[in-house]
Amino acid sequence: MADFARKLGAGLSRLSGLGDLETGVTERDAVYDEDKLVLYRYKAADQLDKLPRVPLLIVYALVNRPYMTDLQENRSMIRGLLDAGMDVYLIDWGYPDRADRFLTLDDYINGYIDRCVDAIRKSLGREKINLLGICQGGTFSLCYTATHQEKIKNLVTMVTPVDFRTADNILTKSVEHVDIDLLVDTLGNVPGELLNWTFLNLKPFQLMGQKYVDMVDIIKDENSARNFMQMEKWIFDSPDQAGEAFRQFVREFFHKNGLIAGGLRIGDRSIELGEIDIPVLNVYATQDHLVPPDSSRALKDLVGSADYQELTFDGGHIGIYVSGKSQKTIPPAIGGWLAERD
Repeated sequence: MADFARKLGAGLSRLSGLGDLETGVTERDAVYDEDKLVLYRYKAADQLDKLPRVPLLIVYALVNRPYMTDLQENRSMIRGLLDAGMDVYLIDWGYPDRADRFLTLDDYINGYIDRCVDAIRKSLGREKINLLGICQGGTFSLCYTATHQEKIKNLVTMVTPVDFRTADNILTKSVEHVDIDLLVDTLGNVPGELLNWTFLNLKPFQLMGQKYVDMVDIIKDENSARNFMQMEKWIFDSPDQAGEAFRQFVREFFHKNGLIAGGLRIGDRSIELGEIDIPVLNVYATQDHLVPPDSSRALKDLVGSADYQELTFDGGHIGIYVSGKSQKTIPPAIGGWLAERD
């Protein structure tokens, strides 16, 4: 106990001297904005406009913030994709407030995403772009591609839930009996703190107890302390969710499992994954407790593409973005796969 107290005291001193923690490290330009949304284009060392590459748009989840993909100098999927020769764009959804309560999935998918795609196509004079969807953003990207395939050349999905009713899906078991109408009608927008509490409770002892006991050994020097706090900042930076979009997502995907059961409609468009016949790369993590591998692998039997490939990562839902192993393998593999088809 005395040794623990000594380490904790030294660690607290280091933590108090860290100062502000940056959110995203790669230089970028805002190229389009609408409501809370901002579309960014990331800068590489070379002049992208002179190269005949197909631009890549990253669609992140509405939950948490997209700077997880660009967390630190040595932990940045964005930088890895740039180094692999990609022209990278990303949608930052911002922080919804009460004015956004009645935004629907149709607004996000057939509205915001479609207008961002069109903005990129128009600015570069291109007919099609590449799309990379992450987690919930991957589910959005599947729905978008199924109904706007004429604008997408290649599709990459990353830790993306497809089958929401697999036997090992703890998150589905947590929400399947939730009265989503009562929740949204009562709260309006769904607080980010509530969702974050839900995610942490999927592994309560590890994520809310053991992590902070182990912290005293992690923060033994300034770099380790900064790494720990960068992750803590991201974990608890949880935007509220637009009420109607959240209601629809829970009902159509968690409750009805619409991509598997069929009958899913976004706005006035029917979603049929069998209509997707462009190349698809499905990236998933073998130890993912939020999106189990079987949930992602279900995509193989649903898309109509003759060019479907899977890329596995031996790690978890977050490690696939920030671990040293992932930095060396995932962005180069995605870049190489896209380059072959561009």
